[in-house]
Amino acid sequence: MKNKVLNDLFDYGLKIYQYQDSFKFSLDSILLAEYVNINNKVKSILDLCSGNASIPLILSTKTTASIEAIEIQEDIYNLGIESIKYNKLDKQIKLYNDDIKNHLNLLQDKKYDIITCNPPYFKVANADYINNDLSLSISRHEVKITLEDIFQIASKHLNTKGEFYLVHRANRLDEIINYAINYKMPVKNMVLITTKKNSKPYIVLVKCVKGGLLGIKIANEICIENLKTYQNLFKELE
Repeated sequence: MKNKVLNDLFDYGLKIYQYQDSFKFSLDSILLAEYVNINNKVKSILDLCSGNASIPLILSTKTTASIEAIEIQEDIYNLGIESIKYNKLDKQIKLYNDDIKNHLNLLQDKKYDIITCNPPYFKVANADYINNDLSLSISRHEVKITLEDIFQIASKHLNTKGEFYLVHRANRLDEIINYAINYKMPVKNMVLITTKKNSKPYIVLVKCVKGGLLGIKIANEICIENLKTYQNLFKELE
C-alpha cells in the first residue's frame, strides 16, 4: 500500500498530499506555475495533466481566477482533491478525474484565458522504455496522451489571444514549435533552464498565443542551482 504524506508545497504557504515513495510533484511544475503571467483580465484557467494539482495550487496564490484541472489517474486525482480541500481552495479550483482526450464531452465548447500543461516527456518507442510502475509510466511517457494531442486540445479550448504555457524537455523544442504553428498558437516567449552552471539546458518553458503572429522572444538562460526560492524567478520577463 502506498504511503500518503502531507508535505509543504515548497515555500508557498500551502500543503500538498503525495505518495512518499512514488508520485510527487516535480520542480518542473513549480517552474511552470512561476512562468505563468496572470493579469487582472484573466478569468479562467485550465491545467492539463494536473497530477496532484500542484500547478493549480500555486496559481491560486497569484490570482482569484477560476481554475479547472484534469488528471487521468484516480489515485493521484484523489491526492489533488484532498490537497485542494485541505487548503480550502475548493471554491476556486475544480479538479476532474478524466482522460483529457475526452475533453469535448467533459468541457464541451468551454474556452479559457490561460491553459497550462506539464505533460509526459518521453515518447513510447517500444515497450522496453515503459516503466514497470503503470502510474509512473503514464506520468512520464506518452502512454495516454501525446505532445500533438495536447496542442490540439489546448488550441480547441483557448480564447483568441489566450495563452498556452508548457514545460518540456529542451530536446523536443523543434516539435513544440512545429505543433504550435500547425495549431495556430505560435510560440511567443521561451526560456531555457539549467540546473548547474556551465551545463546544457534540459528544460524549456514556452508561452504560445492563439492567433498570435510569428516571432519568438528568447529570454536569457536561467540557472536554478542552489536557489532557495523560485518565487518571482521570471519577474523580469513580464
